[in-house]
Amino acid sequence: MKIALMDSGIGLLAAAAVVRRIRPDADLVLSSDPGSMPWGPRTPEDVTACALAVARAAAAHRPDALIVACNTASVHALPALRAELEPGLPVIGTVPAIKPAAAGGGHVAIWATPATTGSPYQRGLIRDFARSVDVTEVPCPGLADAVQHADEAGIDRAVAAAAALTPPGVTDVVLGCTHYELVAERIRAAVQQPGLPRVVLHGSAEAVATQALRRIGSEPAPSAEPVGTLTVLLGGHSADLPEPALAYAEGLLLKAVSPAI
Repeated sequence: MKIALMDSGIGLLAAAAVVRRIRPDADLVLSSDPGSMPWGPRTPEDVTACALAVARAAAAHRPDALIVACNTASVHALPALRAELEPGLPVIGTVPAIKPAAAGGGHVAIWATPATTGSPYQRGLIRDFARSVDVTEVPCPGLADAVQHADEAGIDRAVAAAAALTPPGVTDVVLGCTHYELVAERIRAAVQQPGLPRVVLHGSAEAVATQALRRIGSEPAPSAEPVGTLTVLLGGHSADLPEPALAYAEGLLLKAVSPAI
C-alpha cells in the first residue's frame, strides 16, 4: 500500500505521521514545493497550478490515495485535482476542524493564515457548523513561514501575536493551517489561562489520514509490521527530508523510515 501526501511545504508532516502510526507498513510519498511558498497570498488560479504540479509529481509514483494536506490547496484546487486524478486516484482534502470544535459549545478561536481568515470559505464553515457558539477568527501572519523554516524566534513572535488577538477564556482553538499542528503545544501554552480548563486544540491530521485509509479499505496494521519506505519530492525531484523538518517530532519519526529504492 502506498499513500501520497502533498502540501506547499512541511505542513504535510502531521498527517504523514498519523498514517505512519496507523499503517507503519505503508509506503509514503511526500510531495511539496517549498520554492513556491507561500500559497496563501497567491490567486486561486496560481494555487491551482502549483497544487496540480505537486499532485502530478506524487501521482507519478502510483499511490493508492492522495492526501491534500494543505488548507489553501483544499480551498482553491480540490475540484481541479479531483477532476484530473479521480476516480483512478482517490483525493482527500483537508477541512479546518470547525465542526468538532463547535460541538462542545464553548468559545472557539480559529487560527488561520491571513488569506483564509475572513474568507468566504471559512465564513461558510462557521455559518454551517458554528453559528450557535462564539467564534473569533485569528489571523496568524508569518506563522506558517516560520514553522516551515523552523525559525524558533519567528515562531515565538507569530504565536505571541496571534495569542494577543485570542480572547481570554477561549475553550477551543482550531488549527486552520497544517503547519500549525507541528507547533500545537506551543500554541496551547500561549493561549492557556491560569486556573481555567485545558484549552482543546483541533487539528485535521488525524481525520484526513483516517479518511484516506478508509477510502482505500485499509485496516490498522500491527506495529510489528515492517516499516514502509519514504519518498520525498521537492518541486517534483527526489530529495531528502528538508533539514527544518527534523526540528519536529513528526519529521524525526519519518526520518527513521527506509528510503525508497
